[in-house]
Amino acid sequence: MSYLKDLDYSVLQQCMHCGMCLPTCPTYDDTKVERNSPRGRISLMRAIADGNLEATKQFKDEMYFCLGCLACETACPAGVDYTNLFEMARAEAERSQAPRAPLRRLSRWALLRMLFHRQGVLRFIGRMIWLYRESGLQKFARATILRVGPARWRRLEAKTPLVRSEFSPELIKPEEKTPVRKRYRVGLLTGCVQDLIYSDVNRDTADVLLANGCDVVTPPQQACCGSLHAHNGEYGWAKGYARRLIDHFELDSIDAIITNAAGCGSHLKHFDRLLSDDPHYAEKAVYWSRKVRDISEWLAEIRIVPPKASIEARVTYHDPCHLCHGQKITAQPRALLDAIPGLDVVPLTESMWCCGSAGIYNLIQPEMAEKLLQRKLDHIAQTGAQIVATGNPGCLLQIQSGLAARGVDVMVAHPVSLLAHAYRAASAPPPTAPK
Repeated sequence: MSYLKDLDYSVLQQCMHCGMCLPTCPTYDDTKVERNSPRGRISLMRAIADGNLEATKQFKDEMYFCLGCLACETACPAGVDYTNLFEMARAEAERSQAPRAPLRRLSRWALLRMLFHRQGVLRFIGRMIWLYRESGLQKFARATILRVGPARWRRLEAKTPLVRSEFSPELIKPEEKTPVRKRYRVGLLTGCVQDLIYSDVNRDTADVLLANGCDVVTPPQQACCGSLHAHNGEYGWAKGYARRLIDHFELDSIDAIITNAAGCGSHLKHFDRLLSDDPHYAEKAVYWSRKVRDISEWLAEIRIVPPKASIEARVTYHDPCHLCHGQKITAQPRALLDAIPGLDVVPLTESMWCCGSAGIYNLIQPEMAEKLLQRKLDHIAQTGAQIVATGNPGCLLQIQSGLAARGVDVMVAHPVSLLAHAYRAASAPPPTAPK
């Protein structure tokens, strides 16, 4: 099987090589090398599909140098489906390069298969990371081993996530009833990394949905959606994760499936394409894709109940790539922020320019990721904002770690968390006067 040769050839022919994508591509902007552009990469893909080029290690390296930010899709006047091409190209690179070097094969199996296959395994690792921090071992390591070790160790350890003490099933019941007039019944996706690091955002999402007349169904055993696998050339694994996630929900009984992670949402909406050749799941996948909504998208559809309490702060908004470019959702998160009284929402220069997180890109391409992060932080500094809002766990982590490294005291929060805070503040009892 060849992923590119078996792809509908019309998808490869869409590119007119006009160059409109070039100024929007972060890697081309940095190198000015044609092969580092969407147009150049599509030319390589087409050459492989035509049988004029083999998918060599150089081809694989180029596909993994691409962020997959999809800014080229927004800029393209021909409507090139770069999402599909990008995933097929990486899958082709992995297929053609098998068998891989033993160490790389083991690391990919451990990260993409073993770690994400069962949420229990991922949560166990999360507990170990939590213990590493809470036991004082992190402080000890930073003061001793990491201080004298290679600089790359310190850079990698600095990205250690702040794992929560409680995960989503401990914070959210399998089904919660809205305290106001019921309007909808929705399913809530808790994610994998999101569950470990931002389980509080999942709780916030549930609270906001409840406040807006939605009963919330949250299956406790749901696991990874497979987006990391699809984006990293493991298309077969991605299909398995998609099937398993679909099975966790009774689609006929819910009005929408809500996600608060932009990168996952972009993938979740493509389950119909991912499982189109599956005789048992193709129809279910179409039904699934029609129901998936980003939380900001859903709140805009059902008309949000404005909070009565205010948050007096200046906030700026960073567009996650897979929300603005992958899902074409830009106005809804800003409308959510505008609905909160007291917030002074200030524009962010290059708000749709990638922050360098891009799934695991900041791990496999740390140099380019760091350049993009510093560019983003410079623009954030110019806003004078006290809060940076963004709707993707990777972006939240990337920007948080960057601000911390600079020693800058700026909060980074999901827009839905700010909304949840305003709702809670309005319902809290007023403080009593001292006697």
